[in-house]
Amino acid sequence: MQSRLRVQGHPIQPMLVTFPFGLFVCAAVFDLADVAGGPAFLGEVGYWTAVAALVAAGLTTVAGMVDLWDVRAGRTSRTVLTFNLVNAVMAALFLLSCLIRASAPQRGATGVLLAAELVALAVGAVGVALGARLMQQFDRVGATEPTGFETFGDVPAGSTVEIARPRPRPF
Repeated sequence: MQSRLRVQGHPIQPMLVTFPFGLFVCAAVFDLADVAGGPAFLGEVGYWTAVAALVAAGLTTVAGMVDLWDVRAGRTSRTVLTFNLVNAVMAALFLLSCLIRASAPQRGATGVLLAAELVALAVGAVGVALGARLMQQFDRVGATEPTGFETFGDVPAGSTVEIARPRPRPF
């Protein structure tokens, strides 16, 4: 299976999924610092980082839904659906945290909201594991698909292009 949304032969969704997860982790770190007694602005930074992560999660979900149309029914389809559902649960928990904090004057985190964010990150870690499994499945399935320089021109079938790393020079 090859993704419909690609950049130079590589699927976009696995690239995009790192942004919301990384931003959610950063938001939780800022909130942890705020709850631990750091400056009040850290809670505000954590809030806006979570908002940026939610926007990124929305874009990632759109890319995932486009790719979902091409997945055949079966084990891979169930894994893709579970992956998207797990990521949606993580985003929903952070959305709940952001909605609760939106009406607060400083938008700082509380211990309960931080705990909810940590649960969301644990759910997101399951999503990361599922995403890694999906990439392995897609790599096995797509092994016969052209992924190198042969996609750019008329290269006879069966030929391969290998890019080797340069050998280090002895000094």
